[in-house]
Amino acid sequence: MEIPELSPWLAMTFAGLTGLVVGSFLNVVAHRLPIMMERAWRRQCAELAREPAPSMPAADTAFNLWMPRSSCPGCGAAIAVRHNIPVLGYAMLRGLCARCGTGISLRYPLVEAAGAVLAVLVVWVLGPTWQAAAALPFAWTLLALSVIDLERQQLPDALTLPLLWGGLLLSLIRIDGGVVFSDVGSSVIGAAAGYLVLWAVYQAFRLATGKEGMGYGDFKLLAALGAWLGWQSLPLIILLSASTGAVVGIAGVFFLGRSRHVPIPFGPFLAAAGMVTLLWGEALAGRYVQWFL
Repeated sequence: MEIPELSPWLAMTFAGLTGLVVGSFLNVVAHRLPIMMERAWRRQCAELAREPAPSMPAADTAFNLWMPRSSCPGCGAAIAVRHNIPVLGYAMLRGLCARCGTGISLRYPLVEAAGAVLAVLVVWVLGPTWQAAAALPFAWTLLALSVIDLERQQLPDALTLPLLWGGLLLSLIRIDGGVVFSDVGSSVIGAAAGYLVLWAVYQAFRLATGKEGMGYGDFKLLAALGAWLGWQSLPLIILLSASTGAVVGIAGVFFLGRSRHVPIPFGPFLAAAGMVTLLWGEALAGRYVQWFL
């Protein structure tokens, strides 16, 4: 399923540059989408309570992913176009607002760089193929979800549900007689099983402890991963995410003094496991069979 007449190096270069631009947009999504969701919730709560809608500044009435322009969180000055160049803009500003000198979070260039690295990695592993073209939006959506979950402990439906439906619809497409990632049956079963597995774990944990161990966004994210990669991928995704999350959690308690009562977002571990499974799942499964069976 290679894209004809496309050099691998040219494809990786183009993917990396595109990843920088997409990473810059993902920063906007990670910052604004939770705020947009919170405002919508407040309006809905006010409507249900039959109270006046919460007042907001006039400047915020057009607040979405496209408007207003990016601005300094300190002084509110709009960021110049030349300073919006991914990674380079941050370097030119030395991490400070050009007007007031307020520090700009390192998260911005890191997400931009991560968008580029993911894109290059996808094309490097999968080659200049239609699989890689499909995997790029998959990878970038997982990156956005990871950033939001780390900062807000939220996995918005606005991202998880399109990812889920995208995986299901992709299973209907055949290129050169073959599926892109998963056939229809495996995709549908993967979506259902992915949701139900974590839902069952959630219910069992709640019954045993009286506490909620994870959120419904985690169920939807694993369902989306199952839709993209098929039900066969779920054991590896669950094993990788759970083991890595456990190691990170234990290390945080013993070496960083983190309270064991502070919840750890599980979304980034699911996202990372999904990417590893997409790129190297077959190789890892082969090694497992070779070593243990």
